[in-house]
Amino acid sequence: MLDTQDATPLPAWLDRLTDSGLAPFVGVAAALREDQNAVVQGITTPYNSGVNEGRITDVKLQKRIMAGRAGVPLLRRRVVLIAHLRRRYPGARLVSGEACDQGVVGALGSPENPARVA
Repeated sequence: MLDTQDATPLPAWLDRLTDSGLAPFVGVAAALREDQNAVVQGITTPYNSGVNEGRITDVKLQKRIMAGRAGVPLLRRRVVLIAHLRRRYPGARLVSGEACDQGVVGALGSPENPARVA
């Protein structure tokens, strides 16, 4: 359905999930039926919120990595750097725990002496 952007088989697929008798599948089918119009729109239109969700994930990750070590100005610099790196290297894993934390701080400098992001 997603590859062809055709939601025609959706009702039959939901019926099969419900008929399976498996509680997780029945729950998914019930949740999708509650807002079936939105699901159909999500399948049939080329638009999605993937970019926004990725940015939100980056902000939350940076917030957790920093864990109160610095204020909003450094968080902003780190988020801008991650966004820049995602545009420059699409598909690359940019975050790997402490190594990324040190690399981002090194690239951005300290709050008193910030580096510029090109």
